[in-house]
Amino acid sequence: MSTILIVDDEAHLRSLIQQTLEELEDEGVELIMASNGEEAIAKIEEVRPNLVFLDVMMPKLSGFDVCRRAKHDLGLSDVHIVLLTAKGQEFDRQKGQEVGADLYMTKPFDPDALLAKAREVLAL
Repeated sequence: MSTILIVDDEAHLRSLIQQTLEELEDEGVELIMASNGEEAIAKIEEVRPNLVFLDVMMPKLSGFDVCRRAKHDLGLSDVHIVLLTAKGQEFDRQKGQEVGADLYMTKPFDPDALLAKAREVLAL
């Protein structure tokens, strides 16, 4: 079974991403949620999701911090991390690459692109 972790401090965005991906549940994908960076790290350590859709701007720990900890400190190179942010500047993209993000998507994102990326990463 594959697992996707959705991390965003805004409940309506978590819900939107969940609704976008819920058809994958029929294909054996489990969707789990986290509302801040600390909760995200705990879930990543516990569940080892295959894919993480991770908001950048969050309280407690930013998405950059979560990504760095998962990829570098925990050595979880097999966890695919997609950073989601309203910031589309080149500096932010570079920072995303530096912390180990596999992809950087700007908000507002295309739900079809999000679903397509999940299908690609999980080989569905």
